[in-house]
Amino acid sequence: MKAKRRFGKLVLIMLMAILIAGCSTKQDVSSSQNTKGKTSDSGGTLVIARLSDAENLDHHFMSTINAASVTHNKIYEGLVGRDKNAEIKPLLAEQWKQLDDTTWEFKLRKDVAFHDGTAFNADAVKATFDRLLDPEVASPRAVVFKMVEEVKAVDEYTVQFKLSEPFSPLLSILASHEAGIIAPKTIEKYGKKIIQEPVGTGPFVFESWTPGKEIVFNKNEKYWGAEPKLDKVLFKVVPEETTRISMLETGEAHIAEPLSVTMMDTVESSRNSEIYRSEGFGTEYIGFNVQKTPFDDARVRKAVGHAVEMDSIIEGVFNNIGNKSNSLLGPKVFGYHESMKAYEYNLNEAKRLLAEAGYPNGFETTLKTMDKKEWINMAEVLQSQLKGIGIKVDIQVFEYGTFVEQANRGDTEMFILSWRNATGDADYNQYNLFHSSSHGAAGNTFFYSNKEVDSLIESARAEKDSDKRLELYEKAQEIEMEESVYIPVRVIENMAAISKGVKGFSISPSGYLEINDISIK
Repeated sequence: MKAKRRFGKLVLIMLMAILIAGCSTKQDVSSSQNTKGKTSDSGGTLVIARLSDAENLDHHFMSTINAASVTHNKIYEGLVGRDKNAEIKPLLAEQWKQLDDTTWEFKLRKDVAFHDGTAFNADAVKATFDRLLDPEVASPRAVVFKMVEEVKAVDEYTVQFKLSEPFSPLLSILASHEAGIIAPKTIEKYGKKIIQEPVGTGPFVFESWTPGKEIVFNKNEKYWGAEPKLDKVLFKVVPEETTRISMLETGEAHIAEPLSVTMMDTVESSRNSEIYRSEGFGTEYIGFNVQKTPFDDARVRKAVGHAVEMDSIIEGVFNNIGNKSNSLLGPKVFGYHESMKAYEYNLNEAKRLLAEAGYPNGFETTLKTMDKKEWINMAEVLQSQLKGIGIKVDIQVFEYGTFVEQANRGDTEMFILSWRNATGDADYNQYNLFHSSSHGAAGNTFFYSNKEVDSLIESARAEKDSDKRLELYEKAQEIEMEESVYIPVRVIENMAAISKGVKGFSISPSGYLEINDISIK
């Protein structure tokens, strides 16, 4: 393994040198694109080279953290947020209290304005949630706030959430991107259509979006909170990772994300860049569309689970970066089932189950994934491993947006995907991924339905006692594992390559890029 890594390092360094030599521009963006001509660590343009574009810029229609990471807490802000320890903190609401089991009241800040100059108030909060919950708008994220019966403006700076039933993790979802407050004029302009020009209260103002190329934000000069140090932010779409890394070396970019394990040695050997790492709330997994033959038979799904030798994938594909998962919840998430066991590698049991299900000689299937290096490599390992039980796998690789669209509409059999829990609470995972009402873009791309699991998830939402909630989530996870809805792979490891002149960058456990405190030297 070490010999392979040394050889890979040499090849990548040579490739990077060729790419650097062929770059059309070698400017230092922190100085050449600085709109205020500053050379200190205040001001300048931050350039983030990203694998994939956002599928849209409307929080009510986003289905991925990849997209939400661009706008969450940058353009849009919620009533509450999270601090650096992932604890709930006041944001657009100064304080709140639970009046009874189904009523929550929030006192709003009085010094906030939207980017278009209109005042932030209770009516604006109501307008945002009325749009999100409007059946005619048909937001795929409405399911997250299904329990909200009414958002009531009590007075100009007081708003109440009236729920149809008790919902313990309300604050956790109010801190997620779905709860970002949108300017009323923008809601009026776009109505039921997807918002193309986002307007919120955040520290950055939207300038432009060229789909497939770049998104541009400017500093909000009238921001109510701590003033950002940056003048401008560019999110550039750069699908090829070696190009992203070379952009750091030439000064064309400051952050390249995500970073694959295959490029770690290259970044570590660089004089200009370094690796950022942090553990996420979510996990990566192999999923099944349980409504598609032959994966509508749990025995077939179990057989695949027993045929996958996960330790070799963690070592060979991920170079032991990130911990093997036993669930779709990361260990930092409330509700994580520490003692649950994933399927053991057992080819004889896999063959027995396939024969019992009527496939003694295996079958042919497709495995879909996005153009992410580790996932492509994992797909190839899975293809090789499943040959051992007679399953012939056709690997199909797609650009991120196309892959997500296919998964959301159920155009899959097997697939590799991840779920970046946005709230740190099991409800966000369980309700979105496994509840019968969440099929498709809401998150349940397994198209899984189980009445007992639905009931457990619903009971856990209403339960105030933390210990009882844990028990309910453990039971739900055990059923999901027993029915082999998915094969857990790895706890998400947030990784990026960053210029050594960038200070204050982080990726939250939810997977959001945190850039509000960044300075460039």
